[in-house]
Amino acid sequence: MTRAQLTDAEWEFIGPYLPIGRYGPYPGRLRQQFEGVLWRFRTGGPWREMPAEFGA
Repeated sequence: MTRAQLTDAEWEFIGPYLPIGRYGPYPGRLRQQFEGVLWRFRTGGPWREMPAEFGA
């Protein structure tokens, strides 16, 4: 687990507030995508250096 990944308790709190639209993110990958955005803003690293665990 990297410092940008959420614990299960944190995800249970945040998950219901994230929108799932008809053309929005896929529910199965929502946590992975959200954690990728957190990684980007917490570390300030460029998108191209994002760890593979957060997906493409």
